[in-house]
Amino acid sequence: MIGHELIQMPSVSVVVVDDDARILLVRHAGHHDGWAVPGGAVDVGESPVEAAVREIREEIGVRIGEPRLLDVLGGADYELTYPNGDRVAYVTAVYRAGVAHGAPVPDHEEISELRWFAPDELPGVQLSRFTKALLRATGHLAG
Repeated sequence: MIGHELIQMPSVSVVVVDDDARILLVRHAGHHDGWAVPGGAVDVGESPVEAAVREIREEIGVRIGEPRLLDVLGGADYELTYPNGDRVAYVTAVYRAGVAHGAPVPDHEEISELRWFAPDELPGVQLSRFTKALLRATGHLAG
């Protein structure tokens, strides 16, 4: 599509948790709107769960255990305008999974930084609007 018309895009988000119930959040390269849950677009011919596994492998270099579907979210809180003016309304399948193999490392292309956060730390963390809405909707963030 040419121009900056709002388009709707299927996507996945993955709430990656460790054995201490901490949540892995990432900072997207080139974006300064806060910490985010990793994820991305569902490719043509790919199922959402396949996209979840692929996105985590590409962005943070780990293999996740069996993803469990938490919710499917969309609406105004999941619309983004990128620095180049592109506008996207995401409909995101939200999964929860643990790390099955590997240690998370940012790919430095899409992800510039990552960090584990305890649930009680989340209210004080600068979260992106998308992530704040997602964590609230899935019961990971109060309020």
